[in-house]
Amino acid sequence: MSTASSGRRPASSRPGHESRSLEELWRFSRSHGLSRRRFVQLLASGGVAAVLSACDAVGEGGEQNSGAEAPNPSVAQGERPWVKDPTPFVQHPTNLETPLASLEGLLTPNDLFFVRNHAPTPRIDASAYRLRIEGNAVPEPIELSLAELKSMPSRSVVAYLECAGNWRSFFGRLLGQTASGGPWGTGAIGCAEWTGVPLGEVLTRAGVESNAVDVLLAGADDVAFSRPLPLEKAMHPDTLLAYEMNGEDLPPDHGYPVRSVVPGWVASNSIKWLDRIEVSSENIWVRTNTSSYVLIGAEWPPEQYAPAEGGPITTQTIKSALALDWPARIEAGPTVLRGFAHSPHAVISRVEWRLDDETQWNEARLVSPPIEHAWRRFEFDWEAAAGSHVIRTRAIDASGNTQPDEVPFNESGYLLNIPLPHPVEVA
Repeated sequence: MSTASSGRRPASSRPGHESRSLEELWRFSRSHGLSRRRFVQLLASGGVAAVLSACDAVGEGGEQNSGAEAPNPSVAQGERPWVKDPTPFVQHPTNLETPLASLEGLLTPNDLFFVRNHAPTPRIDASAYRLRIEGNAVPEPIELSLAELKSMPSRSVVAYLECAGNWRSFFGRLLGQTASGGPWGTGAIGCAEWTGVPLGEVLTRAGVESNAVDVLLAGADDVAFSRPLPLEKAMHPDTLLAYEMNGEDLPPDHGYPVRSVVPGWVASNSIKWLDRIEVSSENIWVRTNTSSYVLIGAEWPPEQYAPAEGGPITTQTIKSALALDWPARIEAGPTVLRGFAHSPHAVISRVEWRLDDETQWNEARLVSPPIEHAWRRFEFDWEAAAGSHVIRTRAIDASGNTQPDEVPFNESGYLLNIPLPHPVEVA
């Protein structure tokens, strides 16, 4: 049975209208980073006004910076929603942003990998874990234990994962159009080696039928976060049900004991704490491909994408970013600047940089190997002169894709990938 839902909101239930239902209020609050616990506390103590005030305080902040900032004071330490130490990160209500300046190698260490949670990290007993595969495009439901998954053919893939809203804050800070949602800088991304069983192997074991169209992946967090994949992507050999990250059991914040990893697609498809798969003979429409994780704006008329409110996003975009604080502060003289570049379409073949108002692009050095699905590290030499500067980088992949000079605005600030003008103060 397909979990179909139009996900469309009547005008009277949009944010700011008093007639919003509690369900819609919770969805709005969650999209602005409130945990379920905090939502309930605010609703009980101050009603709808308190909830909306908290959303305004933490969700729209286009003026927050990325880089090595102090923790966000809106995060109550007594209600810490993560297991890992949040100290090295820029802290958002349920999310942790990695300062790219703290990263050096190809693989992001597990303790520095960004966290995008829609609710606090659940604690799951692996010995009692069961993954249920069901739906009208399999003969009958089956359940697999963690041991059974580990006994199946395994595969390791080095791949970056990036939140669809990475760089969101720059819509407001650079382009003057503030987008809704958590104010990510450049650090909602990381690259790891993922080991697990290909999702296609599990679907084959369940007896996926020829009429299958969509595969819904659902997690065991408080909001049961879920998103559907088309069968073709689900069956791709590099789409994994991972149980290891960088050679270790998945950390709790990253989906222990099992998560999906969908290379090249926005990370909302890589469902953590995976506990249910639905295989459907019809397209599956849920909140995360109708009203969130869709492109809403003038360029994406809703009637063209019905029942979604805009274009559902799948594939990521080509990007590059400097591994520097924002703004950066360095000493005058010769220096080496470093960064990361990635593309979902092909391996990065070149990275270029330019200074201030110069029109000439200079070529950077690529210092990590070309690995499908992974990012590439780059660096270049700069004779830094005292004063205020702006440095831009742009990536080009082996298929000829590059970063565009302009990107149309969308309400949730997804997929921004212009060459960022990175401010650098040289003393």
